[in-house]
Amino acid sequence: MGPAAGNAKDSDLIYGLHAVREALRSGTRPLLRLLLSRQDRQFADIVQLAKAARVPIHLEPPPALDRLVPHGRHQGVIGVVAAKRYAEIDDILMTAKTRQESPFLVLLDGLEDPQNVGAILRSAEAAGVHGVFLPERRAVGLTATVAKTSAGAVDHLQVGCVTNLSRLIEALQTQGLWIHAVDPGADKSYTEADLRGPIAIILGGEGKGIRPGVLDKCDQRIRIPMHGHVGSLNVAAAAAIVLFEAVRQRTVAHQRI
Repeated sequence: MGPAAGNAKDSDLIYGLHAVREALRSGTRPLLRLLLSRQDRQFADIVQLAKAARVPIHLEPPPALDRLVPHGRHQGVIGVVAAKRYAEIDDILMTAKTRQESPFLVLLDGLEDPQNVGAILRSAEAAGVHGVFLPERRAVGLTATVAKTSAGAVDHLQVGCVTNLSRLIEALQTQGLWIHAVDPGADKSYTEADLRGPIAIILGGEGKGIRPGVLDKCDQRIRIPMHGHVGSLNVAAAAAIVLFEAVRQRTVAHQRI
């Protein structure tokens, strides 16, 4: 194992057969994904360990690996390491129960900018969110850049990773959560929505927004009214606005009890 080199500025890397194999066996540093130059007998045990740990496997040409770790020291295998271990759904819901609070969650669909994800984690932690969920694919994970941008929030906030966001929504709905999708095309303003009870707020990726299939699973769509010439806000700014409206409503509700 050695220091990351090349273009790998957004994530920590481990590389080489022994280092990656031991990381998968120990589980002390969870992997976001595994990069292989090929799949043959030499990598059979690593592939098996990765599949057991549900680590996505990507085949990349050797030049792509060489750009990340020059001089061929990767031995054909590189692991992209997460900044922290992902939490399970039950653990996140238990956090809310332990605090005797209604679950307050954030779901992110397809965000690819680590700066935005880090900023959202920072706002979520400050707002008292119990947990944030990221999709496994087509999105940035808990990279070093995300952790740094969160200004330490990642160390105090539970973050989960799921293979299917639509199924997560269905599972949360069975637990009594109301899913609010932040969608610029919605009819209802975010201030008109009831954000006091068990809720999850979902935000979509930069430019594309929430995928239609995921959007259809949500209970309600809400928007932030825009009065200028710009049609939408940066997703991190939108997250902060909606989260702290939820904080306001939940604080008022608590004071009335």
